[in-house]
Amino acid sequence: MNDRFPIDLKINGQSYSVDVSACDTLLDFLRDQLGLTGTKECCVVGECGVCTVIVNGRTVNSCLMLAAEADGCDVLTVEGLATEGRLSPLQQSFLDHGAAQCGFCISGQLMSAHNLLTRKPHPTVEDVQEALAGNLCRCAGYEQMAEAVLDVAKGAKE
Repeated sequence: MNDRFPIDLKINGQSYSVDVSACDTLLDFLRDQLGLTGTKECCVVGECGVCTVIVNGRTVNSCLMLAAEADGCDVLTVEGLATEGRLSPLQQSFLDHGAAQCGFCISGQLMSAHNLLTRKPHPTVEDVQEALAGNLCRCAGYEQMAEAVLDVAKGAKE
């Protein structure tokens, strides 16, 4: 019995044709097969948000999505935010605001914030709070994160 499936997908703008195991999560595939370790692993039950990526324009907990379900999808990870070796305006804003305290939750926070700014370039404070609500921060840097997102929105640079 073959428990591997061929899939075609795009990750950070690059096309991949690969075989994945029936039980591989998208998180496992990104980290273990592609070496994209910016997407973090923590709870593996969709509670913390550190594994957040964007799949076809929607934030997804990659620990809950099977890699085989990503067939035909466009996936964006935190590694895809920077271009030509330069941080995105959102990443830079997180640094400028001291929002990246221990750094563990930041990739998920960045992906949720990026998706919000893509959908709604000028969000309210409440919009930002709602977008980041699914991402738990152990260091409680939520205020700095919200300020970082709102500053980027003021410049509409993301």
